[in-house]
Amino acid sequence: MDQLSLESLKLDKGKNAVVKPIIKPAMPPPAARNRSSPTTTTTKAVVTTEEEILEAERRTWTINNFDIGRPLGKGKFGRVYLAREKKSEFIVALKVLFKKELMKHGQENVLRREIEIQARLRHPNCLMMYGYFYDETKVYLILEYAACGELFKKLQSVGRFPEAEALTYLAELTDALLHLHSKNIIHRDIKPENLLIGGYGELKLADFGWSVHSSGKDRKTVCGTPDYLPPEMCKDKLHNKSCDIWCAGVLLYELLVGNAPFEGRDHKALFENICGLNYRIPPFVSSSASKLIRDMLVINPSKRRPLETIARDPWVQGQRLKRDTLII
Repeated sequence: MDQLSLESLKLDKGKNAVVKPIIKPAMPPPAARNRSSPTTTTTKAVVTTEEEILEAERRTWTINNFDIGRPLGKGKFGRVYLAREKKSEFIVALKVLFKKELMKHGQENVLRREIEIQARLRHPNCLMMYGYFYDETKVYLILEYAACGELFKKLQSVGRFPEAEALTYLAELTDALLHLHSKNIIHRDIKPENLLIGGYGELKLADFGWSVHSSGKDRKTVCGTPDYLPPEMCKDKLHNKSCDIWCAGVLLYELLVGNAPFEGRDHKALFENICGLNYRIPPFVSSSASKLIRDMLVINPSKRRPLETIARDPWVQGQRLKRDTLII
C-alpha cells in the first residue's frame, strides 16, 4: 500500500477512503503449490480487461458495499464479521475498529503500521488484506476469510496435536515467516490465538499489530505474549528477527504437549524460567521433535536454528500433511 493511501487514514476526519480493489486472489489449490520453495508463492488479482482494472482502482468502498453476517470474533478495539461484497458476492472477514477506542489508547500509528505491513504480504500462509476504508466513527479492514477459524480453539478442543499435524503447522508457519523476513518484517506476536485455519486446513498467520519493519536494525520494544517472549526481551535487550524463531519453537512445544513450555506463578518467575531454559519435554514427544524444539529454544539468538533449514528439512517435509481437500 503506498504512502498516499496510508496518509489518507486520518482517524479524526474524513468519511470514506479509496482502497485497493477487493478481487478474488488467483491462488493455486494447495496440491499445485511447490512446497520445496514456498517463499516464492505469490497471488495476483483476477481481472480480465483493462476496464475492470481501471474501475477497481477508482472504487471507493463504504459499508453499503457489503452484506454483514455473523460475528467471527471480538477484540479490545472492535469486532470481526463475516461479510459478502455485494457486486462480486466474494466472502471476506470485515474487521471493524472503533476510532474512539483507537485514539483513547494511542493506537493510531499502530493501526497505520499494521495496514502498511499486511498490505505488502502475498503468501498462502499469511492472511491477506484486500483493502480498508473508514467513516466518521469506524475503520474497516477487508480481510481474507479463514473458514476453519482459530488454531487456538482447535487446540483447546483436542488438547494436543499428533506429531504430523503439529509439524505441518510449523512448516506452514516457517514458510510464512520466511516471506515476512524477506521483506524485513518481524511478526513478534506468534501464538495460537494469532493463527487461523483456511478452508483446506492450511495455517494463516494473522494479527500484525506488533509487527515491525526492521531493515537490519535491532529493536528494543518489549511486546508480545509473556509465555512466548524470548530471553532477550525478558532481559530488556535488543532483538531481531530471530525472536520469531524462538516463538515458533514455543508454538511447536504447545501444539505437541498442550501447554506452553515455560510456567511461573508470576511474570518474574516466568521470565526467570525462560532465561534459564527451565522446561521439560514429556517422554511422549519423539526424539526428533524434541531435538527440533531444543534447536529453536536457544538463549543466544544467533545460535537458533535458521528457518530455512527447518523449511527444507527432509524429516519435517516428510511429515507434512497434504492440503488438497476442502474440509468445510
